[in-house]
Amino acid sequence: MPLHLIKLCVGCDSVADLEEWIKLKAKEKKRRGQKPEHIHTTRMYPKRADELTAGGSLYWVIKGQITCREKILDIRQTTGKDGIKRCQVVLDGKVTLVEPRPRQAFQGWRYLEDKEAPRDLARAAPGAASMPEAMRRELQELGLL
Repeated sequence: MPLHLIKLCVGCDSVADLEEWIKLKAKEKKRRGQKPEHIHTTRMYPKRADELTAGGSLYWVIKGQITCREKILDIRQTTGKDGIKRCQVVLDGKVTLVEPRPRQAFQGWRYLEDKEAPRDLARAAPGAASMPEAMRRELQELGLL
């Protein structure tokens, strides 16, 4: 069973914001002649990195709900210009909607066992992925999704 990470998506108010940010960063990297891979940099390197890269995903919490995920491709250790070691989580850049699930704020990232991870929305509620995000949130809050 794969192991996943869960992290707050700071600065994004919606899945559309996250998707737009990913596209923008890819364009910037292409313009600079860099490989346009989606990288999320964090301070702590996961001790269970091998499990994460064996089919794991990064689940994003947006506005208090787990709403989507991206597949983890690689985890790299790097050192910043300030000399501080950091971790780069390389993601596939393809955002997959998941069953909305409430999640309180936390700092950093957390492991998420596969059995605890929300199902992809396309499997859990066929047709819901094509709904506007605000409608999905409201239906979820009403217990209808």
